[in-house]
Amino acid sequence: MIPTREEANQLLLWAGEQNPGVWTNHCKVVARAAEAIAVKCGLDTHRAYVSGLLHDIGRYAGVRGLYHSYAGYELLKKKGYNEIADVCISHSFSTKNINEFFGENDCTPEEIEIIRQYLTESTYTDYDKLIQLCDVMCVAEGVTLIEVRIMDVIRRYGLANVSLNRIEAFFERKKYFDNLCGMNIYDLFYDEIRDVSFR
Repeated sequence: MIPTREEANQLLLWAGEQNPGVWTNHCKVVARAAEAIAVKCGLDTHRAYVSGLLHDIGRYAGVRGLYHSYAGYELLKKKGYNEIADVCISHSFSTKNINEFFGENDCTPEEIEIIRQYLTESTYTDYDKLIQLCDVMCVAEGVTLIEVRIMDVIRRYGLANVSLNRIEAFFERKKYFDNLCGMNIYDLFYDEIRDVSFR
């Protein structure tokens, strides 16, 4: 089951009240970008939008590292939104390697095992890949270049957890959707990328 837009927006509003911050704006930008790309690729625009809107919903739990992925996954699973719940974990692991997470691994051993099992057993859908891409193309202010977003993450979390494999995976995601859409997807957001990247 997938929540309606109204349900998803209400859930994000609630989460933002629990932990206020620009992260909710980032989620809205990811949702908008995912929907725009889905239109061009022939994917389900509703699923793309809601997946983008709720991918970081676990941040309701506070300023956390990897735990936000687990918290979002558990929250949406309990609500019966299984397909969207998966994106809460998958958006953080373009390489499916738990050791290549950007930021602190602040999960318990039990939570880590659940994430590890998910990564081992899951097959990424186009929606998982789409949100991975949009997550790395979007900041709170709008859609930007992947390189700009990567530098934003490095400035916040440092170089220690930077994985070249994961960075390469981001560009592979873009190439995948460029091919799927038959165009450079940056062209969908040209003016916005220019304004946000070079502001």
